[in-house]
Formats: sequence, C-alpha cells, structure tokens
Amino acid sequence: MTPLRSRSSALGMRRPLAWNGPLITLIGLGLSILAGMLLTQLSPQESIALVGLLAVAIGALIEPLVGLGAALFVGPLKAYLSAEVPQIPAQVGHIFVVMALGSWLMRRLSEREIRISDLGSPLTLTLLGFLGTVLVSLWDAVGLAAYGIPELIKWGEILLLFIFVKEHLARKTNSPRTKRRLRWLVAVLLAAGAFQALVGIWQFGLRGEGPEHFRILGGDFFRAYGTFEQPNPYAGYLGLTVALAVGIVVGALWDRLTGRSGRLGGRRGMGSGREIGAEGVGERLIEEDANVPLYLLGVGASIVMLVALIASWSRGAWMGFGAAVLVMAAALPRKTAGSALLVTALVVGGIGLYASGRLPATFAARLTSFVQDIRLEDVRGVPINDANYAVIERLAHWQAALSMMRYNLWTGVGFGCYEPAYPTFALINWPIALGHAHNIYLNLAAETGLLGLAAYASLWAVVLWQTWRATRRTWGLSRGLTVGLLGTWTHLSVHHALDNLYVNNVHLHIGVLLGLAAFVIQRTGQRTSACVSTDYVGGDCAA
Repeated sequence: MTPLRSRSSALGMRRPLAWNGPLITLIGLGLSILAGMLLTQLSPQESIALVGLLAVAIGALIEPLVGLGAALFVGPLKAYLSAEVPQIPAQVGHIFVVMALGSWLMRRLSEREIRISDLGSPLTLTLLGFLGTVLVSLWDAVGLAAYGIPELIKWGEILLLFIFVKEHLARKTNSPRTKRRLRWLVAVLLAAGAFQALVGIWQFGLRGEGPEHFRILGGDFFRAYGTFEQPNPYAGYLGLTVALAVGIVVGALWDRLTGRSGRLGGRRGMGSGREIGAEGVGERLIEEDANVPLYLLGVGASIVMLVALIASWSRGAWMGFGAAVLVMAAALPRKTAGSALLVTALVVGGIGLYASGRLPATFAARLTSFVQDIRLEDVRGVPINDANYAVIERLAHWQAALSMMRYNLWTGVGFGCYEPAYPTFALINWPIALGHAHNIYLNLAAETGLLGLAAYASLWAVVLWQTWRATRRTWGLSRGLTVGLLGTWTHLSVHHALDNLYVNNVHLHIGVLLGLAAFVIQRTGQRTSACVSTDYVGGDCAA
C-alpha cells in the first residue's frame, strides 16, 4: 500500500521553494547597490523619485499589493506628468503594475501553484469573450500599431489585474491576512480618490488662478480637473470612487441599523432561519470593529470627493452619480417593497427640490441647459456658437461614429482605431478627432461593430447582475463593498453615454474593482452553499 506521504507528493503537494527571507534580502541588496550607483548621477528630484521607486520595489517583493497600491496612486498622474514633468516617464504607474504582478507570479512559481480558480464563472467568461471579439475587429484595422495594440494592451491589463486581485485575496478566504489585505486594498482605493479630490478642491477655489476656459461661477472659480488635465474624465474617476466610498459606509451602516450584522438583530442570522450562538455573534462584532477605521476613512473620502465632484462642473459625472445613488438605494433594503419605497422617496424629493426652486439655479441650469441643443438630425448645417459648441461637437462625433459602424457593421474599423479612421468620416466644420466619440457605446459600435458592442453589453450586464445578487447575500464590509461596487458600475454605465472613462490609466482602477467584485461574488457563492448544506453560521448566508 502506498504511504500517505508518497500519495500526497504524487498529487503535486510538494514542498514550496523558498521565497521569503534570504531571496528577498538578496534582491533588495542588489536593488540598493544599483540605486546607490545611479544616485550619484541624478538630480535631487530624480534621486527622490528613484528612492521612492526602490522602496516600493522592495515592499512589493514582501507584499504584491504594495506595488498595486503605488500604481493606483501614480497611474492617474499620467496626463500631469506628460504636461508638467516630462523628465519622469508618464507611464510610470505601469512599472508598479509590473512589480505587483511579477512579485505575485514569483510567489506562485515558488509554491509550484499556478492556477486560476472559478475560470468558468460568468464574469470571467464574458470578459474573455469581449477580448476575443475585439481581437477579431483588429484583423484589418486602420492604425493597428499606434492605436489598436495599445488599446488591446489596456484591456489585457484589466484582465491581469482582475485575475491577480481575485486570486491573491481568495487564497485563504477567511484568514486574518486576507481580511487585512482586503481592508488595505479598499483603503488605498479610497485614499487615492481623496488625494485627487483635494487637488481638485485646491484648483477650484484655493489656488486663485487657473486655465481661462475653465472659469465658472462668474469667473471667480475654476473647474476642478485634478491630475487629469481635463474636468470630465477627472469627474468620471471621482464618480466611480465616491460611489464605492458611499456604498461601503451606507451599506454597512444600513445593516447595522436594521440588525443584519448581529448586534441589533438578535441572534438570528441573515434570514437563514438558524440561531447564531454567542460565539458567532462575537466573531461578527470583532470583525466589524476592525473595519471601523476603514468606515471612518470612507466618510472623510466621501465628503471631499463629493465636493470635488461638484467643483468639476461635469454634467455627465453628476448624472452618473445621481443614477448610482438611486441604484444603491434600491440595493439597500433586502425586500422589493422597501427598495421601491426608498427609490421613490429620493426621486420625489429630487423633483420637489427642482420644482420648488430650492435647487441652486446655477446647478439646475448646468444640468438642463444642454437639452435644447440635442437634436437627431444631421448637425453639419447647424449654426455654432459658444452656448451650443460642446453639445454640437459631441453630436458631430456621434454622427461620425455611426458612419463608421455602417461602413463595417459587424466588426467596425478596429478596436481603438476611432481616431485614425475619423478623417474619412468627419463632418464639415469638425475636422479634428477628439480621440474617441464621447460615447463609449457608439465608440465601440464604430470600432468593433455590433459584435463588439454586444460583447461589451453582455460583460457589464453580467457584472451588474452578479453584483446585485451579492448585495442580497452579504453583511458588514462585504455588504457595503457590493453596494458600492453596484454604484460604481452604474456611474460608469451612465457617464459612458457622454464620455470615455478608459483614459489616464483609470482602467487600472476598473481592473482592480472587477477583481474585488469577483472575489466577493466567489466567496458569497461558497458561503451560501455552506449555509444550505451545513449548520454554517460564521459567514454570509442568503437573506
């Protein structure tokens, strides 16, 4: 009979290679020596940047999330670095992404465990399906090397970050280390958003000067644009992040007030029909107490990001966040009647504010003034003035995108190739391409045809549905996280009707958020199964 140890080895349960300790020390020493040699040749500013890069590199060797956190902070600096600090590579954020992914991969190789869990999940399959569809569109694309390949690489990064975050967190789902990693990653996302918000608030009213074409409110203030150099994508990024922050805080608070976390709800678990013992309730309370600093960060980040969102003066972001609030409100109550009542109250309250004139006139005018300039006919002969320029410009690019789609109905002109194809389809008076159609759905229809548009719509339909289901089956931080992610996806979907938010490395954040969603959804499915099949009471049971 084969000994148990031998059978374990035959199944691949081998002793992992050494990774911590001597190897990290050796790599860190080598990096330090290299940095010391370079410091003698660099300016003080470049030396500071190199020391910071070295510190992150060593930190990423110890914990890959350190490199990812740096990428989330530095990635949105791309436009600012290009315009203001050309001596620093604008794509430095991708160096940190490589550090994180490389460290994680080396860990997996050292443990001789390279696998992707839950590969057949709807979210993973639809993401892979979209990438496959855009590959087809690049078969005979215009500007493939300069435009198509970079856009494909961007979505490749989204896929890699999605896999990395999901797998790195899911190694030991309920371990204290995993819970700390989850809290740390969410805190970095919120802190990065708060940093951008503070920059925008300073630009809005504290700096005292700014670009002339960003003047608002009588000329005394300026539109906030952070490090994006443009207010609309900046506001889109803030909208995604503030929805996450508000959802985390309000979702967890709602459960606490309605008794779903165990403190106020007696000793009954999440509608499972089982009694939770004192030990189970105590574990929940201890875990929630550990999340309090994160909730406090969420409150502070929400406040500054909401102020900066208003200061951006971006209609698309305002509408996107408004839609996100309604969807998050619908997700908070676990009963349909409660959801309908809360959403109705918010809608009626908003209409009442507008109808009664209590909404500030400047904001009301900003939200509604564009409606009169929207038209469905050909805009080539429309007179252009300062009041309608922004709206007509978007409509002209939408019309060009529709022409591209009609040119190649099924596969489009090539993924990412809207700009090089634009001169052939440009309208008179609008010869300059803006880089995209200012509507992601028309942009994708132009670049990837109906096949690509259908694949993209399927991807986000699955993401929204899976996240909605997770809001019904979680509690505490997981509950707040799923509610916030639902708001994030809603904002992204609505704002994309007026813009393209896959710019200035925002795609890095979206890849991380997709990984977080996949992790929570996967864990929710595992715990729900445990609740049904056993007397499991320590986790998230379906309501």
